[in-house]
Amino acid sequence: MRAVMDGLGVDARGHLTLGGVSVPGLAKEYGTPLYLLDEGSVRNACRAVNQGLSGYPAPYMAAFASKALCFKALYGVLSEEGMGADVVSGGELLTALRGGFNPGRIYFHGNNKTEEELRFALDSKVRQIVVDNAEELALLARAARDMGVTQEIAIRVKPGVDAHTHKHVTTGTLDSKFGVSRENGELADILKLVASHENLRVVGIHCHIGSQIFEREPYRQAAKVMVKLMDGVRRETGLPLRELNLGGGFAVNYMPDDRAESLRGMAAFCAESVLNAAKELDMPPPELVLEPGRSVTGPAGMTVYTVGSVKKIPGLNTYVAVDGGMTDNPRYALYGARYMPILPERPEEPSAGTVIIAGRCCETGDLVTKDAPLPEVQAGDLLAIQATGAFNYSMASHYNRVPNAPVVMVSNGAHRLVVRRETYEDVMRNDL
Repeated sequence: MRAVMDGLGVDARGHLTLGGVSVPGLAKEYGTPLYLLDEGSVRNACRAVNQGLSGYPAPYMAAFASKALCFKALYGVLSEEGMGADVVSGGELLTALRGGFNPGRIYFHGNNKTEEELRFALDSKVRQIVVDNAEELALLARAARDMGVTQEIAIRVKPGVDAHTHKHVTTGTLDSKFGVSRENGELADILKLVASHENLRVVGIHCHIGSQIFEREPYRQAAKVMVKLMDGVRRETGLPLRELNLGGGFAVNYMPDDRAESLRGMAAFCAESVLNAAKELDMPPPELVLEPGRSVTGPAGMTVYTVGSVKKIPGLNTYVAVDGGMTDNPRYALYGARYMPILPERPEEPSAGTVIIAGRCCETGDLVTKDAPLPEVQAGDLLAIQATGAFNYSMASHYNRVPNAPVVMVSNGAHRLVVRRETYEDVMRNDL
């Protein structure tokens, strides 16, 4: 069995298990397509990042990036494991709150927040709002003044660090829609504006250099740039900055030849990099925030499909069509993502060759993955895709009016439905 995720096993019938639960059994009970999430794996990831930060000598927090995966039941797990959360929309914020999450541990992000969202965040008493631009700052200041509240904020800064990842998920270079730049004076201007708004208190700066990053060095560079910037701002303006948010973006293994660092190791490296940068400047270490998302839930997730047809084109390719596709996993269409498939009813059977796993949508680019090693497969077989716990359910769409798949959490041999399957009526709910 070519496993790239934790929590997998094989039962007495030779069937694949996740979290001690039969995957074919779950497919029979809940139908396909079906998202599965191993709660134990999520908890282990939360503990790993907190263990990696545990030696840091100043206050710290690991805040789960909700954009990776967002449904109410998840926030109970995150809360129990001592995590914070970052959200980037009113919908994510409401989901976290309805999931019972403490708003005092929520960071509100986004490059174009609406006034309604900002007022919702203020009314919810979130821990911090990360301001992206001068227009947003003015909007937030007016809302805070109208509501008679004082809000702690951080400023998102472009550190000018290339994370050497896919261009669509690179966010820390100067040519980015996110944040303000030091070089062109945007940061200095926005800090001057902050001083004129008595209802806002800037306490930190934030950066995020990208996603699915395998290398350590970009984080060391970002830490050095940001700590130096933080020290300079405090010296030049007197603003009492105390917190550095270094973002997330840690890679996970999607394929057997991927070599992602451990989450604990990456967290510890980031903490060490910030501490060393502070020592070089003879300044106290700032409070530290990291925002892992993919690395917490990605390896814990699996999507289960049923094969509908197999088309063998001599001399070219074999297409295995499943009852899902870009509606439940758009990452191939967006990034050419690669995944490792497995047959839940025959997980240990050797590969008979490579195939293209195709989706059901009316779109040539609707593929799940290419060059996928599989045993001989036929219509009616179950087919699972590993490591789909991040940016699959959260990016699902209704293209072709396909209803969204359900989510089932598994843990120690038990399972529970946490997001029900949509119906056609659900898809048409807002039609007039």
